[in-house]
Amino acid sequence: MMSPLISVAALQKHISDPKIHILDATALLPGQNFNPREAFTGNHIPGSAYFDIDLFSDPESTQPHTAPGAAHFEQHFGALGISHADTVVFYDQGNVASSCRGWWLCRLFGHDNVYVLDGGLPAWVNHDLPTEQGISPAKAAAVYHSKTHYSRIKGLGDMLDCVLDGSNPVLDARSADRFYGRVPEPRAGVASGHMPGAVNLPYQNVLNADKTFLSTEKLCDIFSQAGVSASGAPAITTCGSGMTASVLSVALAHAGLPQGALYDGSWAEWGARTDTPITKDK
Repeated sequence: MMSPLISVAALQKHISDPKIHILDATALLPGQNFNPREAFTGNHIPGSAYFDIDLFSDPESTQPHTAPGAAHFEQHFGALGISHADTVVFYDQGNVASSCRGWWLCRLFGHDNVYVLDGGLPAWVNHDLPTEQGISPAKAAAVYHSKTHYSRIKGLGDMLDCVLDGSNPVLDARSADRFYGRVPEPRAGVASGHMPGAVNLPYQNVLNADKTFLSTEKLCDIFSQAGVSASGAPAITTCGSGMTASVLSVALAHAGLPQGALYDGSWAEWGARTDTPITKDK
């Protein structure tokens, strides 16, 4: 597949194309404390709309912002005026994971013409490009038809099987301190540690200091050291709640490796149960 990333220069060149929908998917990660929608209203790329990840989550799930059903996604995606033939570009206000989560959700529901703005809003601003305030006029709603790719998502049962047979590399995007259980988890009632056989690959490791993605060559080296190759079994990405795992999913795609799947329940689900094996060993 083509790279999932689009540069600031490329987006600026096509920003007036009515078939391109630019979406700010900013959402909070653990430890962050601000209002994403207010941040969007205060400063965003001209013509962009706000993509509320909580809205695009399963309203009946007890886990944080897990993927919704297809009908739910279709309703709210179509309400943004997006059709299957359109191009979608996600960005966020700087944490990278939010835009990558939007990209992964689109790919899950079969919208493959989707990109992540490399470097997000900070890169746009650093290139001295204009921003705007307020709310852009809403686009006319469209009828959206999805096609769910179930191979791109894993559930608890899939992961229990994977841990037992070691069929796929499991990449955990959390920090080393969380992975090895050296610090408590940010969510109450969730144990510390990691899945047996998982490999720790903090999501920051696939990014430059300015939060753009590393080159394909560097990413291939990093993934090779983590046991992932083009000829091997596709990787499964995981994290605390399915957000930063999507950064690894984007990095895999940018490196030209199989996209694999994302464990949507991630550690918020695994670590809260009593029937899942947990280790703190290296």
